[in-house]
Amino acid sequence: MSMVNLPGLRETIEEIARERNLPKHAVQAALREALLKGYERYRRTQSMDKAQFDETFFDNFEVELDIDEEGFRILATKTIVEEVETSDREIALEEVQKVAPEAQLGDSVVLDVTPVQKEFGRMAAIQTKQVFSQKLRDQQRLLVQEEFQDLEKTVLQGRVLRFERQSVILAVSSGFGRQEVEAELPKREQLPNDNYRAGATLKVYLKKVREGPYRGPQLLVSRADAGLVVYLFANEVPEIEDEVVRIVAVAREANPPSRYVGPRTKIAVDTLERDVDPVGACIGARGSRIQVVVNELRGEKIDAIRWSPDPATYISNALSPAKVDEVILIDPDERQAHILVPEDQLSLAIGKEGQNVRLAARLTGWKIDIKDTAKYDPEEEKLKKQQQQSVSEPEPEDEVLEDSLEDVALEDEVEDQMEDQMEDQMEDQMEDQMEDQTNGEKR
Repeated sequence: MSMVNLPGLRETIEEIARERNLPKHAVQAALREALLKGYERYRRTQSMDKAQFDETFFDNFEVELDIDEEGFRILATKTIVEEVETSDREIALEEVQKVAPEAQLGDSVVLDVTPVQKEFGRMAAIQTKQVFSQKLRDQQRLLVQEEFQDLEKTVLQGRVLRFERQSVILAVSSGFGRQEVEAELPKREQLPNDNYRAGATLKVYLKKVREGPYRGPQLLVSRADAGLVVYLFANEVPEIEDEVVRIVAVAREANPPSRYVGPRTKIAVDTLERDVDPVGACIGARGSRIQVVVNELRGEKIDAIRWSPDPATYISNALSPAKVDEVILIDPDERQAHILVPEDQLSLAIGKEGQNVRLAARLTGWKIDIKDTAKYDPEEEKLKKQQQQSVSEPEPEDEVLEDSLEDVALEDEVEDQMEDQMEDQMEDQMEDQMEDQTNGEKR
C-alpha cells in the first residue's frame, strides 16, 4: 500500500495535544478530517469537471493515519457491480475476483487510492493546514461543551487572566486535576467592588456553555447572578445543604442604576421545622455565616428575611429593616398593596433611590406603594382608585361602533325620505304644467 509521508507525525500530535489541552485522539481526529479535505482539493484540481463533486461525493473516502510509519493513506469503500458507472464508488466484479474469487455482487471492498506524494500538491497542503486549525478549534469547543454542559448553573473557581475590551477573561476548571479553560465575564456580569487584577481568584456562576462556532471563550460566567448568592449560602449554611432550611426567593441588584447606591440582595428563607430559625441559621452566630457571603461579594448588603404564605406578612418582612405599621392589600388579583409606615421609617422603607422597596417588590411579586401612616386616608385612596378605574374603563368599542352605525342608518333614512318628497313635488309640478299647456291649446 502506498503512503504519503508526514515526518515527525508522532511528536507533532503530542506537542499540539499539550499546547491545546486536547487528548491525542482528538488531535488525530482533527488531522484525519483536514487531510481528507486536502485530498478533496487535490481531486478537484485534477478534474476538469468541477460539477461532478457534490457535497456527498467523498462520503465513501476516509484517511488512515499510520503513527509508527509517520504517514497517511486515503482509502475508498467501493461497491462490487457488474458494470461500473462511477469509478470512485464502484468496482467491477471481474476485477475483484482476480484477487478474491469468493467476492459477490453487492459486496463492499476497501481500496487504497492514496495519490503519489509529489502529486498531492501545494494547494492541497495549504487547504489541509487551514482546515486542521479549524478542526482543532472545533475539537476544543466540543470537549469544553461535553465537560462543562452538566456544570451549568453551578459555581466554579476562577483565576483572572486578562482584559479583553470590557470583559474579564478567567481560567476555570471543571474539577481537581482537570485542565483549565477560558471563560468570559462580561461587563454586565461584573461587581462594581471587585478587583480584577491578574492572578486574582474568585468564585463565578456558570450561566451558559455556548454552542456552535462562537469566537472567544465558550463559557459565560457571572458575579452578578442571584444563583451565586444561593450557592454561597448553601455552602455556608448546613441547614440549607441538608434541606432543613430552603431558599424560597432571591432578589438581587448587583449593578444598581446609580453609582451612589451599592449592590444589595434580599433572600427569603423558610423551614418546616418548628425549632429551627431559618433567618438565624443563615446569619449564624454573631453574623459569622452571612459575613462569609458578604466578604466573597466584596461588601454587598444582604437582607435575610422570613418567607410567609400570608402576603401581608411576607411584604412586611421583605421591607426589612424598616418597621411596618400595616399592609393593606388593595387589589389581590393585580397584586397591589399599600404599606403604611411611620414618618421616621419612610426613607428606610423606600431605601436609597428606591432600592429597598424595589427589591421587596421583586422578592414578593407585589406592586408596593409606601404611605405615611399619619397622612393615609382610606376614603381618599378608595376615591382615587374609583377614578382610576373610571378613566381606565372607556366605553367598549363594539358598543360605540353599534351606536355610530345606528346614527348613520338613521341619517341615511332621513335623507332618503327627503329625496322621495322632493321627487314627488317635482313630478306634481310637471304634471300641473303639462295640464295647463294642454288646456291652452284647446282654447
